[in-house]
Amino acid sequence: MLERLLELDTDLFVYLNGLGSETWDWLWLAITNKLTFVPLYALLLFLIYKKMGWKSLLMIMVVITLMILFTDQTTNVVKRSVLRFRPCACDEIKDFIRFIAERCSSQRSFFSGHASNSMAAAVFGGLVLRPYYKRLIFILLVWAFLVAYSRIYVGVHFPVDILCGMTFGALAGFGFYKLNTYVLKRFISE
Repeated sequence: MLERLLELDTDLFVYLNGLGSETWDWLWLAITNKLTFVPLYALLLFLIYKKMGWKSLLMIMVVITLMILFTDQTTNVVKRSVLRFRPCACDEIKDFIRFIAERCSSQRSFFSGHASNSMAAAVFGGLVLRPYYKRLIFILLVWAFLVAYSRIYVGVHFPVDILCGMTFGALAGFGFYKLNTYVLKRFISE
């Protein structure tokens, strides 16, 4: 059963990765770059400040830091435990895929840190700002899906890596949103 799932996952990866085009490579390389979305993060923090004030912003930044540390480190622990090779390092398929990332990391593939971190940020940010910007969460979820898909496009993650990373990130984002809600009620009086 697991073997068949991994086979389907590989087939889906080869298909999705093969949809890429040199015309759009620059865009997907930009989307997958962690620094590309720094302005988005700055905008979200600015919106939090405008709607909630400095005290709340500082407390939220502490919670965000803990959330990213949690998702990133959990991803690393799982990668070291599962030991699944990245597609660009799989001898069976590496000659058939479009690999456009800068390098093929020797780090393992399961699950995607980009997918988990971006989904955690999207869920957390969308929920924190939901009272003020009702549709923002949908924009952030689309952004997280694009970041996650970029990892397939550039050739470094299988679809199951992405799906599991996004699921973990969504759960982490929701959990840290609940922690944030408690902390703000407990320590920030408005």
